[in-house]
Amino acid sequence: MDPRLKKRILWGAGGILALFFVLIIALLIFRGKLLEYSIARVTQKVERRYPVDFTIGKAEFTDLRSVVLSNITLVPHGRDTLFTTDSVRASVSLRSIFKGRIVFRRLEVANGYITARRDSTGNNFSFLLKRDESLPADTSEKTTRNYGRLLNNLIETAFDNVPDQVFFRNLNVSYVSTNRTIDVRMPYLTIDDGEIDSQVSIQVDTLRNNMRVHGAINPRSYVISASLFAFDERGIKVPYVKSKFGGEISFDTLYVSLTDKTFKRDILTVKGAAMVNDLFVNHERLATEDIHVNEAAIDYSVSIGPNLYVIDSLTEVRVNKVKANVFASYNKGEPNIIDLKVKTKDVPANDFFESLPTGLFENLEGIKAEGLLKYKMSFHLNMDSVEAVRFDSDLDASKNFKIVEYGSTNLEKINGSFSHTVYEYGKPVRTFTVGPANNFYTPIDQISPYLRNAILTAEDAYFYRHKGFHEEAFRQAIAKNIQERDFKRGGSTISMQLVKNVFLTRQKTVTRKVEEAIIVWLLENQRLVSKHRMFEVYLNIIEWGPEIYGAKDASRFYFGKQPSELTLAEAIFLTSIIPSPKRYRSSFDSAGNLRSYKAGYYRLIGGHMARRGLISQEEYDNLYPNVRLSGRARDIIVTAPDTTEEDPRDFELETIDMLGF
Repeated sequence: MDPRLKKRILWGAGGILALFFVLIIALLIFRGKLLEYSIARVTQKVERRYPVDFTIGKAEFTDLRSVVLSNITLVPHGRDTLFTTDSVRASVSLRSIFKGRIVFRRLEVANGYITARRDSTGNNFSFLLKRDESLPADTSEKTTRNYGRLLNNLIETAFDNVPDQVFFRNLNVSYVSTNRTIDVRMPYLTIDDGEIDSQVSIQVDTLRNNMRVHGAINPRSYVISASLFAFDERGIKVPYVKSKFGGEISFDTLYVSLTDKTFKRDILTVKGAAMVNDLFVNHERLATEDIHVNEAAIDYSVSIGPNLYVIDSLTEVRVNKVKANVFASYNKGEPNIIDLKVKTKDVPANDFFESLPTGLFENLEGIKAEGLLKYKMSFHLNMDSVEAVRFDSDLDASKNFKIVEYGSTNLEKINGSFSHTVYEYGKPVRTFTVGPANNFYTPIDQISPYLRNAILTAEDAYFYRHKGFHEEAFRQAIAKNIQERDFKRGGSTISMQLVKNVFLTRQKTVTRKVEEAIIVWLLENQRLVSKHRMFEVYLNIIEWGPEIYGAKDASRFYFGKQPSELTLAEAIFLTSIIPSPKRYRSSFDSAGNLRSYKAGYYRLIGGHMARRGLISQEEYDNLYPNVRLSGRARDIIVTAPDTTEEDPRDFELETIDMLGF
């Protein structure tokens, strides 16, 4: 090589190396100023965006790429401190330093405290959820609050503040109000390239949960998933359920995800999934024992907008092995409209019964079945025309459906003699045999046709034609209950009343109606028991007064005769007290005469019996609302002090409601 060229190359390399060292020296000299400048920019940006004082007490380089920030606080104007931390150690991008700005690539936060407070004067955190003033005004909020926009702002604020890499050591989050305290302690929390890992201890008032959290997050796409599982054998208990509802909910593992978020035309739509394992629910209104679900899951699609809340029909709910698509809509406007639809595909019958939560339907536990089942339900309610409420419910079985084995309860026991226990308020009060071994048992053909027909007319006129359910009566019951804002009418058929008395008297719970409906469907659709036999058992077990059960007991108690000897007037009286048998004495005055308001009931029932050909016109014309008491009832009623006569309109309206007219 030419010595002169070699010399030039060496001089050039030396110059570049010298320049590099000069840059390094300049970087070391001026990086502190650059750090101060970057900190000032961050502070100004935060304080321009939010009404806060953001302070970093000290910032310095500890080596070429490491910065330590200490004594950091975020204080909303006029409010208590929202955030403070002892120190933040950050890794700095060298490339960003050469570009004249500092970008933190990795954060290590020690002893961080986030304290949200609320009192009568306000709070120190709601400013984070306020809408950017630079965006166009939302005119829809002039008339109603858009919870979709509020939730969208919350989601975006949370995701926008997630760093790429952060390692928290001893992070504490608390919420304090006049009546609630929530304390969250995390010995560690890491977010590294989208992976989340943490150990969490959450105390809500006196309830503490210890759990592990593992998940993933993509802040730019608003995607997150996380699994929570108990860190000890106590499981995870849901707070507030005990204090607000008097029950308990706990689980072992919970998985939740948000996979998609869109906000268009003032409507927020979120999609994702959730799954819970070993779910336990305990509440006396649901069941007397713990309700256990091995696994439940949901793939959801939910939309929220002004006056609109929708669970899309793409939403699929799974309980153990059974899946159902659910659609629900609440349109809050003029008028309010509610829609609900549930639909399943063909489900193996055995999967259906095995998937029923244990502790919820005791009579159905252990049932084995073959074939397929399919269910669909639709409900529509316009609050401006409640009387036009629509309700359809249908459970279909394949032709090869059959029960192979009964579990804890033999549903066919009604076909023979069986022991029946009467319960009041969940406690047994009397046990007797339903069958010939009981002297008070009466075959149906030995019961007066007047009584049989009067009861059918008043309680269930279509008993021999329907398959356990009278949907029109049930629809009218829904409308009446909504109008009265109370549960005053159930739309029960004789089949449903029979099942309630024979199988379900041990507990009075919200879910009992579901179990009742399933048993009625099995009895009626699988012809496990004939209609004739069902009505006969019904007539022999229903209550007709204090510890008065069955037609023979009632006939002798009130009239000192056999049920075959009852007159039309006596039969209608016995029918009238079935809805409220313990109030039988209110039907009479102190002399043992029927009170005058009973005349309306007699005209109503007698008239319908005549129109249906169950009695002659002559019998109706001669029907008089009076009976002659004898036997034990006379001793009780006639010697009782007279009471103020009840308003006849109350009982007559109750009767009209009961009949569905």
